[in-house]
Amino acid sequence: MGTSACKKAQVSVDDAEEIVSPTMGTRNQFTLDSIFLYAKQVYLWNEALPGYAEFNPRQKYVGIGSDITTFRKELFDISQLKINVATGSPYELPVYFENPKYSNLQLGRSIPGSTAGIGQPDTAVLTSKVINNGNTLVAYLALGSFPSLNSSKAALNQAFAEFAVSNPKVIIIDLRSNGGGYLETAEYVADLIVSSSLNGKVMYSEVFNPAMQNGIVPILKHQPYLDANGKTAVYNGRSATMADVDYTIAGNTYKFSKKGNLQSIQSVYFIVSGNTASASEMLISALKPYFDVKLIGEKTYGKPVGFFGINIDQYSVYLSSFLIKNANGWSDYFTGMQPDVMIKGADNPVLGDPDELCLNAALSLINGTRTLTANKMATTGKIANVKADILQINNVESVMLENRLRLRK
Repeated sequence: MGTSACKKAQVSVDDAEEIVSPTMGTRNQFTLDSIFLYAKQVYLWNEALPGYAEFNPRQKYVGIGSDITTFRKELFDISQLKINVATGSPYELPVYFENPKYSNLQLGRSIPGSTAGIGQPDTAVLTSKVINNGNTLVAYLALGSFPSLNSSKAALNQAFAEFAVSNPKVIIIDLRSNGGGYLETAEYVADLIVSSSLNGKVMYSEVFNPAMQNGIVPILKHQPYLDANGKTAVYNGRSATMADVDYTIAGNTYKFSKKGNLQSIQSVYFIVSGNTASASEMLISALKPYFDVKLIGEKTYGKPVGFFGINIDQYSVYLSSFLIKNANGWSDYFTGMQPDVMIKGADNPVLGDPDELCLNAALSLINGTRTLTANKMATTGKIANVKADILQINNVESVMLENRLRLRK
């Protein structure tokens, strides 16, 4: 990348167009500035960031390495500033060397406000069946990911139509290999599970930082807002930008709207692992206020945050931008959700086999041949031992993608 001096437009931090970084510099320096300045307004925990002069990215990152290495180092440092008082560690404590747990930066531009280029998953339904478990019919569904709703709706509809014929009271959702994906697809699965009695009830909310909620994000004027077809949208007679999006809690609260004919589910069991993350965890969280929910397997990844893409030069930056809260206001699973029964199954289980360790444990809980101990922890087979170095998820694969951001009315 070239190092010749050039001039940039003033980058503002508020409506007064305050100049907070130099207007002259190299391409590398401008990118360093922009990563920090976008984080200062868009990052979920932006209150933990110092001022531009104190952070001083141009000086701080001189001679780090290649451009992308330098930019990722800056993003990592930003991500470590906010401390979770419950753990004494950063919310984005890395699962491997100097890579934030959530935020990430990639070479290649995204469609502003969308999720293009983030390593999107592409398989929803892996296996579905109804299991005769003693006197109880149990629906079993293994979901490999949450791809775009358009690509997965038909398979999901078919699976749940088959469940509806048997009217099972219990469903087991196997999410042990599901690192997330599109929130609207996970939401659709929730709408297939619930009965119509929950129509209109809160499923979850996306909570942005106060500046975003109040529309004080002038830096997002530099990010165009495109419609569902990738075309420039018009807002108040001009081209819309990401600064025109409604980031309020009310505007980003999603409610149940029953889909399909299955009306009989009373209990939901989830098979989970350290690879269960993001949109998968949202599905679990969203159902907790309304169902008897049990988790079997290993502790989940712990990702109650999501993002949208921001283009800076030739890079896409995904800053943790919103917190997922369920109807009870719960979002505190940054370190993962603890299973009720902790079991580590085979690395390559036969999905849907009633004798497979995790599924067998779930079926045993359902028919009463297994009971939970006082502290809700029982062990069978190999004890789960989730370590950072064996987690197969990274920030690219563990995703909570929002592609439904809407303009203010």
